[in-house]
Amino acid sequence: MKISIITVVWNGVNTIQNTIDSVLAQTYKNVEYIIIDGDSSDGTIEVIKSYGNKISKFISEPDRGLYDAMNKGINMATGDIIGILNSDDFYVDNNVIEQVVKEFNNRNVDSVFADLIYVNQNNINKVIRYFDSGQFKPSLFAYGLMPAHPTFFVKREIYEKYGKFRTDLKNAADFDLLVRFLYVNQSTYHYIDKVIIIMRMGGASTSFSSVWTNNIEILNACKVNGIRTSIFKILLRYVFKLTTLFKK
Repeated sequence: MKISIITVVWNGVNTIQNTIDSVLAQTYKNVEYIIIDGDSSDGTIEVIKSYGNKISKFISEPDRGLYDAMNKGINMATGDIIGILNSDDFYVDNNVIEQVVKEFNNRNVDSVFADLIYVNQNNINKVIRYFDSGQFKPSLFAYGLMPAHPTFFVKREIYEKYGKFRTDLKNAADFDLLVRFLYVNQSTYHYIDKVIIIMRMGGASTSFSSVWTNNIEILNACKVNGIRTSIFKILLRYVFKLTTLFKK
Protein backbone atom coordinates (compact mmCIF):
# COMPACT_ATOMS: atom_id res chain seq x y z
CA MET A 1 0.00 0.00 0.00
CA LYS A 2 1.40 3.35 -1.06
CA ILE A 3 1.02 6.37 1.22
CA SER A 4 1.18 9.97 0.01
CA ILE A 5 2.16 12.54 2.64
CA ILE A 6 1.61 16.19 1.74
CA THR A 7 3.30 19.11 3.47
CA VAL A 8 2.26 22.67 2.66
CA VAL A 9 4.66 25.43 3.67
CA TRP A 10 5.25 29.14 3.25
CA ASN A 11 8.22 30.82 4.92
CA GLY A 12 8.68 27.98 7.39
CA VAL A 13 12.45 27.81 7.51
CA ASN A 14 12.49 27.40 11.30
CA THR A 15 10.37 24.24 11.36
CA ILE A 16 10.35 22.60 7.91
CA GLN A 17 13.49 20.52 8.55
CA ASN A 18 11.92 18.96 11.64
CA THR A 19 8.80 18.09 9.62
CA ILE A 20 10.73 16.59 6.72
CA ASP A 21 12.99 14.56 9.00
CA SER A 22 10.00 13.05 10.81
CA VAL A 23 8.61 11.81 7.47
CA LEU A 24 11.89 10.47 6.13
CA ALA A 25 12.60 8.64 9.41
CA GLN A 26 9.42 6.55 9.17
CA THR A 27 9.96 2.79 9.19
CA TYR A 28 7.33 2.34 6.49
CA LYS A 29 9.08 3.04 3.21
CA ASN A 30 6.41 2.99 0.50
CA VAL A 31 5.85 6.70 1.00
CA GLU A 32 5.42 9.40 -1.63
CA TYR A 33 6.40 12.68 0.01
CA ILE A 34 5.00 15.82 -1.64
CA ILE A 35 5.92 19.35 -0.56
CA ILE A 36 3.98 22.36 -1.81
CA ASP A 37 5.72 25.67 -1.12
CA GLY A 38 3.96 29.01 -1.56
CA ASP A 39 6.96 30.82 -3.04
CA SER A 40 8.87 31.24 0.22
CA SER A 41 11.54 33.92 0.56
CA ASP A 42 13.16 33.03 3.90
CA GLY A 43 15.38 30.06 3.00
CA THR A 44 12.66 27.39 3.14
CA ILE A 45 13.17 26.43 -0.52
CA GLU A 46 16.89 25.93 0.00
CA VAL A 47 16.25 23.63 2.99
CA ILE A 48 13.80 21.52 0.96
CA LYS A 49 16.12 21.30 -2.06
CA SER A 50 18.96 20.11 0.19
CA TYR A 51 17.12 16.77 0.55
CA GLY A 52 17.35 16.11 -3.18
CA ASN A 53 15.43 13.12 -4.46
CA LYS A 54 14.38 12.10 -0.95
CA ILE A 55 11.44 14.42 -1.62
CA SER A 56 9.24 12.70 -4.20
CA LYS A 57 7.58 15.81 -5.60
CA PHE A 58 8.21 19.50 -4.90
CA ILE A 59 6.78 22.68 -6.35
CA SER A 60 7.21 26.28 -5.26
CA GLU A 61 4.79 28.86 -6.63
CA PRO A 62 2.28 31.43 -5.38
CA ASP A 63 -1.08 30.01 -4.30
CA ARG A 64 -4.46 31.23 -3.12
CA GLY A 65 -3.94 30.14 0.46
CA LEU A 66 -3.39 27.07 2.60
CA TYR A 67 -6.25 24.98 1.25
CA ASP A 68 -5.49 25.77 -2.38
CA ALA A 69 -1.97 24.49 -1.75
CA MET A 70 -3.33 21.34 -0.08
CA ASN A 71 -5.54 20.72 -3.11
CA LYS A 72 -2.49 21.00 -5.36
CA GLY A 73 -0.81 18.30 -3.31
CA ILE A 74 -3.86 16.04 -3.44
CA ASN A 75 -3.99 16.44 -7.22
CA MET A 76 -0.35 15.34 -7.43
CA ALA A 77 -0.73 12.37 -5.08
CA THR A 78 -0.68 8.83 -6.45
CA GLY A 79 -0.82 6.90 -3.16
CA ASP A 80 -3.67 4.68 -2.04
CA ILE A 81 -3.85 6.68 1.18
CA ILE A 82 -3.29 10.42 1.69
CA GLY A 83 -2.14 12.13 4.87
CA ILE A 84 -1.34 15.81 5.43
CA LEU A 85 1.48 16.89 7.72
CA ASN A 86 1.64 20.63 8.30
CA SER A 87 4.99 22.41 8.28
CA ASP A 88 4.74 23.18 12.02
CA ASP A 89 3.99 19.55 12.86
CA PHE A 90 5.87 16.29 13.14
CA TYR A 91 5.17 12.63 13.87
CA VAL A 92 5.47 11.50 17.46
CA ASP A 93 7.71 8.54 16.52
CA ASN A 94 9.09 6.65 13.53
CA ASN A 95 6.33 4.02 13.45
CA VAL A 96 3.29 6.23 12.84
CA ILE A 97 2.77 5.51 9.14
CA GLU A 98 3.44 1.81 9.65
CA GLN A 99 0.69 1.68 12.28
CA VAL A 100 -1.68 3.67 10.07
CA VAL A 101 -1.17 1.23 7.21
CA LYS A 102 -1.74 -1.70 9.56
CA GLU A 103 -5.08 -0.22 10.65
CA PHE A 104 -6.21 0.26 7.05
CA ASN A 105 -5.29 -3.32 6.22
CA ASN A 106 -6.92 -4.82 9.32
CA ARG A 107 -10.04 -2.65 9.62
CA ASN A 108 -11.11 -2.26 5.98
CA VAL A 109 -12.13 1.38 6.50
CA ASP A 110 -12.00 4.54 4.39
CA SER A 111 -10.10 6.60 6.95
CA VAL A 112 -8.33 6.60 10.29
CA PHE A 113 -7.55 9.33 12.81
CA ALA A 114 -5.89 9.58 16.20
CA ASP A 115 -4.89 11.98 18.99
CA LEU A 116 -2.69 15.04 18.81
CA ILE A 117 -0.85 17.22 21.29
CA TYR A 118 -0.22 20.95 21.00
CA VAL A 119 3.16 22.14 22.24
CA ASN A 120 4.79 25.50 22.83
CA GLN A 121 6.12 26.96 19.59
CA ASN A 122 9.58 27.53 21.06
CA ASN A 123 9.70 24.59 23.48
CA ILE A 124 8.29 21.37 22.05
CA ASN A 125 8.67 19.65 25.44
CA LYS A 126 6.00 21.95 26.92
CA VAL A 127 2.56 20.46 26.26
CA ILE A 128 -0.23 23.06 25.95
CA ARG A 129 -3.21 20.89 25.14
CA TYR A 130 -4.20 17.30 24.41
CA PHE A 131 -6.58 16.79 21.46
CA ASP A 132 -8.57 13.63 22.19
CA SER A 133 -10.23 12.38 18.99
CA GLY A 134 -11.63 9.32 20.71
CA GLN A 135 -14.82 11.08 21.79
CA PHE A 136 -15.77 11.86 18.20
CA LYS A 137 -19.01 10.77 16.58
CA PRO A 138 -20.64 12.44 13.57
CA SER A 139 -23.42 14.00 15.65
CA LEU A 140 -20.78 16.18 17.36
CA PHE A 141 -20.22 18.15 14.15
CA ALA A 142 -23.26 20.19 15.24
CA TYR A 143 -21.14 21.44 18.16
CA GLY A 144 -18.20 22.29 15.92
CA LEU A 145 -16.28 19.24 17.13
CA MET A 146 -14.29 16.98 14.83
CA PRO A 147 -11.34 14.58 14.93
CA ALA A 148 -7.88 16.13 14.85
CA HIS A 149 -7.51 16.82 11.14
CA PRO A 150 -3.68 16.60 11.08
CA THR A 151 -4.04 12.96 12.21
CA PHE A 152 -6.55 12.17 9.46
CA PHE A 153 -5.51 9.65 6.80
CA VAL A 154 -8.01 8.79 4.07
CA LYS A 155 -8.18 6.77 0.87
CA ARG A 156 -7.43 8.88 -2.19
CA GLU A 157 -10.63 7.62 -3.81
CA ILE A 158 -12.66 9.44 -1.13
CA TYR A 159 -11.23 12.77 -2.31
CA GLU A 160 -12.05 11.75 -5.87
CA LYS A 161 -15.66 10.90 -4.95
CA TYR A 162 -16.54 13.71 -2.56
CA GLY A 163 -14.20 16.56 -3.42
CA LYS A 164 -11.27 18.38 -1.89
CA PHE A 165 -10.95 21.47 0.31
CA ARG A 166 -13.17 24.51 -0.22
CA THR A 167 -10.82 27.37 -1.01
CA ASP A 168 -13.43 30.02 -0.14
CA LEU A 169 -13.06 29.10 3.55
CA LYS A 170 -10.12 30.66 5.40
CA ASN A 171 -10.02 28.52 8.54
CA ALA A 172 -12.68 25.81 8.52
CA ALA A 173 -12.16 24.02 5.21
CA ASP A 174 -10.82 21.03 7.14
CA PHE A 175 -14.02 20.95 9.20
CA ASP A 176 -16.15 21.17 6.05
CA LEU A 177 -14.15 18.37 4.42
CA LEU A 178 -14.60 16.03 7.38
CA VAL A 179 -18.32 16.82 7.50
CA ARG A 180 -18.66 15.86 3.84
CA PHE A 181 -16.63 12.69 4.25
CA LEU A 182 -17.85 11.38 7.61
CA TYR A 183 -21.35 12.84 7.98
CA VAL A 184 -22.87 13.56 4.57
CA ASN A 185 -21.35 10.59 2.74
CA GLN A 186 -20.85 8.36 5.80
CA SER A 187 -17.34 7.21 4.92
CA THR A 188 -16.13 4.61 7.38
CA TYR A 189 -13.43 5.38 9.93
CA HIS A 190 -11.40 3.93 12.78
CA TYR A 191 -9.90 5.74 15.75
CA ILE A 192 -6.34 4.93 16.83
CA ASP A 193 -6.09 5.43 20.59
CA LYS A 194 -2.69 7.08 20.49
CA VAL A 195 -0.99 10.43 19.93
CA ILE A 196 0.56 10.39 16.47
CA ILE A 197 1.10 14.11 15.74
CA ILE A 198 2.81 16.89 17.67
CA MET A 199 1.69 20.39 16.62
CA ARG A 200 3.35 23.66 17.50
CA MET A 201 0.93 26.34 18.67
CA GLY A 202 0.78 29.52 16.62
CA GLY A 203 -0.17 28.24 13.15
CA ALA A 204 -3.05 29.53 11.05
CA SER A 205 -5.60 27.35 12.82
CA THR A 206 -4.43 28.11 16.37
CA SER A 207 -3.91 31.90 16.33
CA PHE A 208 -6.34 33.92 18.47
CA SER A 209 -7.23 36.27 15.62
CA SER A 210 -8.77 33.45 13.59
CA VAL A 211 -11.13 32.15 16.31
CA TRP A 212 -14.27 34.11 15.45
CA THR A 213 -13.87 33.62 11.69
CA ASN A 214 -13.44 29.92 12.37
CA ASN A 215 -16.69 29.74 14.35
CA ILE A 216 -18.70 31.53 11.66
CA GLU A 217 -17.25 29.30 8.94
CA ILE A 218 -18.08 26.20 10.98
CA LEU A 219 -21.66 27.45 11.35
CA ASN A 220 -21.93 28.00 7.60
CA ALA A 221 -20.33 24.63 6.79
CA CYS A 222 -22.92 22.91 8.99
CA LYS A 223 -25.79 24.68 7.28
CA VAL A 224 -24.49 23.95 3.78
CA ASN A 225 -24.13 20.27 4.64
CA GLY A 226 -27.53 19.90 6.28
CA ILE A 227 -26.52 19.91 9.94
CA ARG A 228 -28.94 21.76 12.23
CA THR A 229 -27.02 23.87 14.72
CA SER A 230 -26.52 27.40 16.05
CA ILE A 231 -23.64 29.63 17.04
CA PHE A 232 -24.50 28.93 20.69
CA LYS A 233 -24.09 25.17 20.22
CA ILE A 234 -20.81 25.68 18.38
CA LEU A 235 -19.45 27.86 21.19
CA LEU A 236 -20.08 25.00 23.61
CA ARG A 237 -17.11 23.20 22.05
CA TYR A 238 -14.82 25.36 24.16
CA VAL A 239 -16.24 23.74 27.28
CA PHE A 240 -15.28 20.37 25.85
CA LYS A 241 -11.80 21.63 25.00
CA LEU A 242 -11.27 22.70 28.61
CA THR A 243 -11.88 19.12 29.76
CA THR A 244 -8.95 17.91 27.65
CA LEU A 245 -6.60 20.81 28.35
CA PHE A 246 -4.47 18.97 30.88
CA LYS A 247 -4.97 15.37 29.74
CA LYS A 248 -1.70 13.48 29.40
